[in-house]
Amino acid sequence: MESKENLEEFAPIFLKNKYQAEEKKYLEPFFTNCDKSVYAPILLPPELIGALCSRTSRVKGDLRPIFLKEYIAPFIEAEREPKDTEEVWKEKQKYGEGLREFIDFLHKHPVSELFANPRARSFYVKWLAEYGDDSIAQMAGSHLIFQGISQVAIKHFEDQRIGLAPIEKSTRYVNYSKKVGGKYLYYTDPTLKKLRLKTEYENAMDGLFDAYTDFIPKLSEYLTKKFPKEEKSVIEKKAFDTVRGLLPASTLSQVAFFGNGQAFEYMISRSGKHSLGEIRWAANEALEELYKVTPSFLRRLKDEDKKEAVDSYQEYLAGKGRRLAPAVEEVFKEKGTVSSDRQTKVRLLEHDLEGENKIIAGILYSAPNNHRGWKELLRRIRKMTEEEKKNILDKYLEGRTVRWQKVGRALENTYMRFETIVNIGAWRDLHRHRMLTQQRQNFSTHHGYDIPEEIKEAGLEEEYKGAIEPAQEVYEKIARHDPDLAQYAVTLAHRLRFMQWENLRQIFWKMELRTIPEGHPDYRSIEQQKFRLVEKAYPMIAERIMVNLGNYDFARRGQEERIQKKLRKLENS
Repeated sequence: MESKENLEEFAPIFLKNKYQAEEKKYLEPFFTNCDKSVYAPILLPPELIGALCSRTSRVKGDLRPIFLKEYIAPFIEAEREPKDTEEVWKEKQKYGEGLREFIDFLHKHPVSELFANPRARSFYVKWLAEYGDDSIAQMAGSHLIFQGISQVAIKHFEDQRIGLAPIEKSTRYVNYSKKVGGKYLYYTDPTLKKLRLKTEYENAMDGLFDAYTDFIPKLSEYLTKKFPKEEKSVIEKKAFDTVRGLLPASTLSQVAFFGNGQAFEYMISRSGKHSLGEIRWAANEALEELYKVTPSFLRRLKDEDKKEAVDSYQEYLAGKGRRLAPAVEEVFKEKGTVSSDRQTKVRLLEHDLEGENKIIAGILYSAPNNHRGWKELLRRIRKMTEEEKKNILDKYLEGRTVRWQKVGRALENTYMRFETIVNIGAWRDLHRHRMLTQQRQNFSTHHGYDIPEEIKEAGLEEEYKGAIEPAQEVYEKIARHDPDLAQYAVTLAHRLRFMQWENLRQIFWKMELRTIPEGHPDYRSIEQQKFRLVEKAYPMIAERIMVNLGNYDFARRGQEERIQKKLRKLENS
């Protein structure tokens, strides 16, 4: 890893919170730091950490002041309410006093002293670092919070599929127009100054945020006229949702991770030599903060004796793109201009022609009274009628009434490969299904961008284009030098090409979830298109997918319709 001093120039904008001495005293025992943008919560019960981190998706600012305001102050500064009996009031006072005493105790005996169990640490050091038994590091984990990193960095971390569980600030429900120190919250890589593109880049980014900020009240006014019965808060969220395409991939956002020790070690390793300085900085900060909590899990990354092997591994992980770029040029050197798909689309590239038979075989394979082999089952199923197969499938899924009830593992016996081009905003939600085999291409302007219908209807289309075009121009200039760096200039409205290789069990889960009325229209449309392709390939399976093929002006309207339908059903019964 590079030294922290060398990486500090790549740190994103962060305005430190100002705490009173007493407030800082209450916070310090529960976080690895109070004044940095990367930190880990400590000593908190799992449910409390979960509740706190869940706020990441909706709040504008740092989670630490929220913790202070909502989880400490109400108990430390308890006030007697009129409804409180004498007994309840005494309990409140007692709890507040106990909490103060606990915090005082933690200041006298910090975490490093309380939980640095020599026996446990030596066990991990011996078996994990020396013998390489990585499975041990899957048995415990921690949380890590980035208060402000770009979408480019967040998606790099979230590309890691196994062992990490992220939750990030929503672009659909949170206003990103706030400035800090007179600047919009986006990332500017210092390398741009050396390329003499910093000013042009920042002008383009400021233009995007100016348009984003300007469009919110204009679009809210238009939506209010179009939907006069909707509540103000619903209109506001619809406006955020519609204009989010103007946000660039450089937008700074908050993200919280829970991960096991092995996953965090890999996350840091695959980021430590990345071509982008922000990602190298974020990896270094993650290592510093997590090392305060679980040093044994990360010992290999700090061990001077293993430095050469660690550096080599990180270079191997980060250098794949650099190594492959010449190969792409060589393979396509005679093909001329790269073709471009400048529209949203879904393609089914590959599927198993015997997929349904294999699913039926999978269902019977684990039946309690079956001891026959796979090939024998498959031979018999090929001779069965469609009705016989449907009967088996019906029995397998009997009793499943709502989408959150998972289908069984037998549906993992058949895979489909989809290639999709859709705007980055919609892709972000589809990307969250990390157990699929997913591959994506770099953020780029190559496939054009989407303009929401509401923007066109409100007469804002030309202004929308006027904000995005300068970003496209600066992207192209940066891309000539560094395609990775150029990603920061791409907007969420720009389209991305990606591929998903998923089995039918995953298709059930994702398709049923991502077509619910509350979902964004863009990704709902993608999953609805995919359903039609599944319907053609595997009609018997598609019949059992609880897909929603409706269209809704407002996400919540679909939810209300569903509630009313349930109420009518109850009344009739």
